[in-house]
Amino acid sequence: MEQPIKILIVEDNVIIADDMQSMLEEIGYEIVDNVIVYEQAVEVLKSQQVDLVLIDIILASDKTGIDLGKHIRENYDIPFIFVTSNSDRATVENAKTVKPNGYLVKPFEQQDLYTSIEIALSNFIYGKQNNGGNLSEDINEDVPMSNSILKDSIFVKKQHLYYRIQFGDIQFIKADNVYLEVNTIDKKFLVRSPLKDYLEKLPKKKFYRAHKSYIVNVDHIDAINSKDIMINNTLIPISKDFKEFIISAMNS
Repeated sequence: MEQPIKILIVEDNVIIADDMQSMLEEIGYEIVDNVIVYEQAVEVLKSQQVDLVLIDIILASDKTGIDLGKHIRENYDIPFIFVTSNSDRATVENAKTVKPNGYLVKPFEQQDLYTSIEIALSNFIYGKQNNGGNLSEDINEDVPMSNSILKDSIFVKKQHLYYRIQFGDIQFIKADNVYLEVNTIDKKFLVRSPLKDYLEKLPKKKFYRAHKSYIVNVDHIDAINSKDIMINNTLIPISKDFKEFIISAMNS
């Protein structure tokens, strides 16, 4: 199942916060919550799944957005962007101490917000994986996020958003030249990656190389014969080694 990026807004100006939420929801992001102070943000981070945080530097509390940025860096592995009216040297230098993934100056347009978020997500994910490469917009690109909260998922880029795909929803993956066709329960995605490299990103107890051109999720195998397995009415060729592995697992 595809799931949009979940964003927490921390902004003490209610009008600006509501405007940001409208912009983001129109693009296709999901707003987890919209809060005004440090303490509220900390509680949301504890109890909700958050993929990215937008933080005003000046908040209506003793603790600032920079304090919140420090808290996120120390406790979570997610990106955050400072959204502020202040672009003076002192504020920027102070903000840099907590290494934000972006810095957006008010006022801004929807496109500015979208661009900042996408660049922050892209840099954060690629920084984790050290895995570059440019793809055209009609090709999906997967990027796993090293985050304990997201350990059951992988991110796939579709058009201008990163979607979370649950590992359990992936049925099989087929190699086709330089691309992979990732088949989920109800959708297909194209990913540019070698099959061997992709296999390393998936849970080892569920996903196996069934054939030189296929990775399969063993939980989705419906039937097997001497040459093939069947997943969701699709016949997939299997190697001799994989057949012996499956038969052994069935008899254990």
